[in-house]
Amino acid sequence: MRAQNYLRELLTPFLAEHGLEWTPATTLEPPRDKRFGDLATNMAFTLSKKAGKNPRQIAQDMEKQLAGLGDGRLAKVETAGPGFLNFTLAPSFWQQGVLDILDQGDDYGQADMGSGRKVQVEFVSANPTGPLHIGHGRGAALGDSLARILRFMGHDVTTEYYLNDAGRQMRLLGASVLARYLELLGRETLFPEDGYKGEYIRELAQGLADRDGERTANLPEQEALNVAREYAMARILAGIRQDLQDFRVEHQVWFSESGLIRDGAVERTLERLRADGLAYEQDGALWFASTRYGDDKDRVLRKSDGSLTYLASDIAYHADKFERGFDLVVDIWGADHHGYVGRMKAAAQALGRAPEDLQCILVQLVNLLRAGEQIAMSTRAGEFETLADVCAEVGPDAARFIFLSRKSDSHLDFDLELVKRQTMDNPVYYVQYAHARIHSLLAKAGEAGVVSSQPTQETLALLDGETDLELLKALDQFEDVLVSAAATLSPHHISHYVLDLAGKLHRYYTTHPVLAAGSPELVQARLALCRAVAQVLRNGLGLLGVSAPEKM
Repeated sequence: MRAQNYLRELLTPFLAEHGLEWTPATTLEPPRDKRFGDLATNMAFTLSKKAGKNPRQIAQDMEKQLAGLGDGRLAKVETAGPGFLNFTLAPSFWQQGVLDILDQGDDYGQADMGSGRKVQVEFVSANPTGPLHIGHGRGAALGDSLARILRFMGHDVTTEYYLNDAGRQMRLLGASVLARYLELLGRETLFPEDGYKGEYIRELAQGLADRDGERTANLPEQEALNVAREYAMARILAGIRQDLQDFRVEHQVWFSESGLIRDGAVERTLERLRADGLAYEQDGALWFASTRYGDDKDRVLRKSDGSLTYLASDIAYHADKFERGFDLVVDIWGADHHGYVGRMKAAAQALGRAPEDLQCILVQLVNLLRAGEQIAMSTRAGEFETLADVCAEVGPDAARFIFLSRKSDSHLDFDLELVKRQTMDNPVYYVQYAHARIHSLLAKAGEAGVVSSQPTQETLALLDGETDLELLKALDQFEDVLVSAAATLSPHHISHYVLDLAGKLHRYYTTHPVLAAGSPELVQARLALCRAVAQVLRNGLGLLGVSAPEKM
């Protein structure tokens, strides 16, 4: 980002002089072939029509103007091909980055691209009908990391969990627990056909029996069902909260669906849609005219039996979100909700918002492996299918890093044995060890009486080798990566970056002696470079919710 900003500053006067300006089609990025310099732009092509010149002529004019600038940071500028402009920056430019990183510390990479824009990130939102599984864990890591990134980049972020505590699934939960509870008491009962059959249901039933004895069994049926449902939901929700806390995930708001219904918000939203001509009665049901906004068919809001659909509550919930003043609403859902995106985009528009004000991120399934062999993921099998089980075995650092190692809509293989190994084959260990390795180096320096001081530009000028510059340029890319992660709502860009940076550090450490570098000045320069790498690794890992240990 420093490099792009610097070159933009150089190019802007040329544009102003000729009555031109940056266009969305203008790129300024590293060329695929390093022989063409550090950055290249297609600006001449995007300006050609307005300037009334061919792209190569524009590029040559820019080359002449920029070549005369004598600040020393631009080493070379040249026109290539039909009109590309290639830039090579002086080593001093990249070396300055070390000073910036050490000066800014934990704030390095931060930017105000959000300008205080209010964003809500709603994630996990699993029905409180059972413990969180690893699919929920992937969504939890994604949502929490995304919130950290957006805040770091200047957005005002609120994190939220939507409690689906109303409807058929909750009734089934209550009926399932009540049936098991009555079984424990030796009462005759029929287990609901679609009920929850996991072992945790028996545990909940035992807890209810321990608390109430036979008191609940002697209540009228509906009252007993209500007691069983409320008891089970409270216990499950407490477990979910604890699992998320152990996984370093924070939800600032816990929003209740049943509260939304009790408050009358759903009915008010349906009346609003009716008043706007976007809801209509047909065949005894109430329909949402979602096809007006590109959905493939209209959707039912209230069935002919009078019961509400999930969509009715969801539209009311999103109306509430927008009424709370959020500029952007981000929903993180399981991949099985892909068919729901179109109708919720339609709902956002029906509520008077642009479709891009609602962003839906889909999270694909996780294949849990042990030494390459897939683990059965059924509740009955009971082996490591819950988030709590996985965290207990590998720890939250490993789980979060692996969950964030790929784009969320890609399938993910998670090998438990691999992430427990303290070897370079383990990507989590590989990155964390790079950070710990630098701190070990700094500790050895202290034991040898070498204090890593604030470097000067003159000292850093010794970092002029090809490998030095490769590492320096990688550090400069950090803010670009953060901007991309925030703009595309994709934390995996950061995990890829820290993995690459760790690799460059390990290679550098192997080929470049630090404490035995020779002159005291070169020792200080390399120590400063390593400290800068450690800082950027720590900042990147922190945005993923992963720790940066100083000892391993």
